[in-house]
Amino acid sequence: MSKTSEFLKNSEVFSNSLLRFGHLLALPTVRTTQQETSHTVMTIPHYPSMDNAHLARLARAEPEAFAELYRRHVQSVYRYHMAHTGNVHDAEDLTSQTFVAALEGIRSYRGAAPYIAWLMGIASRLRRRLFRRTKPEVPLDAALHIPTPSLPTDKSAFQRLERTQIINALKQLSSDRAEALILCFFSGLSFAEAGSALGKSEAAVKMLVSRGLQDLRARSSIALEMDYE
Repeated sequence: MSKTSEFLKNSEVFSNSLLRFGHLLALPTVRTTQQETSHTVMTIPHYPSMDNAHLARLARAEPEAFAELYRRHVQSVYRYHMAHTGNVHDAEDLTSQTFVAALEGIRSYRGAAPYIAWLMGIASRLRRRLFRRTKPEVPLDAALHIPTPSLPTDKSAFQRLERTQIINALKQLSSDRAEALILCFFSGLSFAEAGSALGKSEAAVKMLVSRGLQDLRARSSIALEMDYE
């Protein structure tokens, strides 16, 4: 993956605030232990070592399991909404709504698709509902102008310029190409996971990303590259 795509993933603008599920992050990480009695052996699960599908099943009854899913995926969801809205308030609100909906609907997740694809499907539906109802309240440039104290002024300004160029260019792409790029670059999904989220094959997503990158290069001075292996 190129330096630019790494920049997108690590950008301060696309980092996550604690949002409304901050209390979940405060739940302790539970490690596997065995407590023996004369009659039974009780095993306490080690959530961080479990795969998403297993966690989703446990999350139907165990808040700590959902907390682990939140920890794993909140940045991907937030970056998705931030890329679409360019608005910190809306991105945070939509991220919170996404996890509320995921928790309320966790029993509907059957494991047929990757959990992140199911979650991003919820994010996409909520984002479209917001866009039908209203427009972002904060101009894109203002939303992107988030100070990074550790960066020199010139470097910080350059990164804001890159973000502005890329997001404005994304808005000029066809919706399916922009969505594929946002899922793969901003949210960090694999081609297969993005395909599940979009209802397309992995090959189709690769084609959308390839053509979307060509369109981006034509609309901005930022050169994006992606590993297709």
